[in-house]
Amino acid sequence: MTNTTLITGVTGFVGSHLLDRLADSDRDLYGVVRESSSLEYCRDHRADIDLRTCNLVDGPAVFELLEDVAPDHIYHLAGQSSVKSSWDSTYSLINNNIVATLNILEGVRQAESIDPRVLLACSSEQYGLVDADALPVTESMALNPVSPYAVSKSAVDMFGFQYYKSHGVKTIRTRAFNHTGPRRPDKYALSDFAKQIVEIENEMSDSNHIHVGNLSAVRDYTDVRDVVKAYELAMCECSSGEAYNICSMTGYTIRELLDRLIELSGEDITVVQEDERIRPVDVPELVGDCAKFEAKTGWGPEYTIKETLGDLLQYWRREMDV
Repeated sequence: MTNTTLITGVTGFVGSHLLDRLADSDRDLYGVVRESSSLEYCRDHRADIDLRTCNLVDGPAVFELLEDVAPDHIYHLAGQSSVKSSWDSTYSLINNNIVATLNILEGVRQAESIDPRVLLACSSEQYGLVDADALPVTESMALNPVSPYAVSKSAVDMFGFQYYKSHGVKTIRTRAFNHTGPRRPDKYALSDFAKQIVEIENEMSDSNHIHVGNLSAVRDYTDVRDVVKAYELAMCECSSGEAYNICSMTGYTIRELLDRLIELSGEDITVVQEDERIRPVDVPELVGDCAKFEAKTGWGPEYTIKETLGDLLQYWRREMDV
């Protein structure tokens, strides 16, 4: 019997990579888009997926969509994902992250004809400020969010758990740590660095200066293509109601990753730190432990950090080809 899969956020960074992965499988694929969504990232797979326009904040519209599509699997990836911009968009975060998720969970609960598994894309940012002696972070660590984005994702996570316990909705909560790769928007640090480097390579910048924020933070980065593989495995093999970290279990300072990008470029670049690029509160170090997920699925990262950063640079070179 053919599996019916619904992906929210399919036109975005992670969603489009998940579509790349699932497009050739024996599934009936559906994607949720907004009226304003760009289909650029999905252009290679338009024939492989049925795109449905739906405002996920509109409860009745979501209920109608679920009844019509009747999914076996729901990958809920839609929402606002920028920590930096969340400080200025708290109210929209409530709608786009929390209310949208509740509409999906409630729609599944109320529907009589469907009983799908629902993967909720949560975040390592939920762990927030963690003492150095508590690293690497396991799923049992208390949530201590310090950004509006992290608070919204913590609510998504907890509602997923509550709907499983109270209503039997088959939720899987994935807590992915930082991830990057081709198509990452430039509002995120590494992609912003890569774009600035390519501007210098192409002599599109007035100087050889690259402008940055806090470079001392330590983060656990995974390639987005490894992350979507993990999502597929989580959907098929992980236990409902559980939370799973997805990470490389290796920490890098942002400065180290910037230096690697510059080295891959070969350009002579001066780094300039700007106060306006620094967040009101930043987590100093966040490195994860995904032993629980590895034991359940056998997953492990396939892309090295060098390959990921190199592909990110190549992406911007193609995008800015002059």
